[in-house]
Order: sequence, then C-alpha cells, then structure tokens
Amino acid sequence: MKKVLYVFALAGLFGFASCDSPAEERAEDREEAVEEMEDNAEERAEEMDDMADEMEDTTAVIE
Repeated sequence: MKKVLYVFALAGLFGFASCDSPAEERAEDREEAVEEMEDNAEERAEEMDDMADEMEDTTAVIE
C-alpha cells in the first residue's frame, strides 16, 4: 500500500513540475518578441539594401 501511495505522489510531483509558471511564460513571450524584432530588422536591412541598389541603377541610367 505504501508503494502505491509513493507512486501516486511521484506522479503528482512530476505533473506539477511540468506545468509552466507565469514567469516562465513571460520569459518565453519576451524571447519570441525579441526574435520577431530581429527578423523585422533583418527584413528592413534587406529592403534598404535593395533600395540602395535600385538608386545606384537609376543614377547610372540618368547619367
């Protein structure tokens, strides 16, 4: 009988340990936001490079 209670107690503790805490969820949300900001920055940098290339191509045509 003690072994059965011990097994159920361990199972309950494992179940409780697998739950996300609010602080952990906030940290994950922050990480996702930072990754999204990095992606947006990379996209903007690529767009700026493309625009700079287009401007160089345009000035060559005008001259």
